[in-house]
Amino acid sequence: QVQLVESGGGLVQAGGSLRLSCAASGRAFSTSAMGWFRQAPGKEREFVAGINWTGGSTRTADSVKGRFTVSRDNAKNTNYLQMNSLKPEDTAVYYCAASKIMVITTTPSMYGYWGQGTQVTVSS
Repeated sequence: QVQLVESGGGLVQAGGSLRLSCAASGRAFSTSAMGWFRQAPGKEREFVAGINWTGGSTRTADSVKGRFTVSRDNAKNTNYLQMNSLKPEDTAVYYCAASKIMVITTTPSMYGYWGQGTQVTVSS
């Protein structure tokens, strides 16, 4: 069993930055790829970024490439999403998820554990 708790969301002006954290408890965090997803009102949940179990490989969605960076600290059982140059279209609830496998996947069904989500609102 893995429990995930996100933090760091909030209200920010366009062009600003936020760093989301995802603290994990329970077994297997260090051997799971981790992902960040987001869901805006009326839209489907979409992949934002992912990182493999060692932290040596990352992937970001085209919509956030060059602005968002994902990282992890396995010693702290925590992974992070650094979001820079935020845009109003980044407004959504952001979810952290632990994958069932070690490599990065963009498929939500491959993630077995999800956090409760944290709201990110970017004002124009």
